[in-house]
Amino acid sequence: MLPRQNRLKGVKNFKEVQKKGKVINSNSFGLAYLKREDEKPSRFGFVISTKISKLATLRNRARRALGEKIRQSSKNIKDGYDCIFLAKPPIIKTYTQDLMKEVEEILTKAKIYK
Repeated sequence: MLPRQNRLKGVKNFKEVQKKGKVINSNSFGLAYLKREDEKPSRFGFVISTKISKLATLRNRARRALGEKIRQSSKNIKDGYDCIFLAKPPIIKTYTQDLMKEVEEILTKAKIYK
């Protein structure tokens, strides 16, 4: 689980990132991100709707895998960003190790990864 300081919460914050932020897509998910003015730790949110899977266990597994990769690499992530991972249907069939590599690649592409 992500530390509280790294969680993006609230509808207002999610809408701001989706409206004003940039989006980069990969096979399994998209990343919407927005640079904040402060230099507090980066915050992350996850959107995995029932369109992805009707089974909550599968949606939660994907959410946990994404969160775990962020937690493991938190020292390598630049401060001052709000990010949202927007899941796509292939995320359910993607192996956890492949998903973790994909997260690292997309964060590097967005220049959020140090």
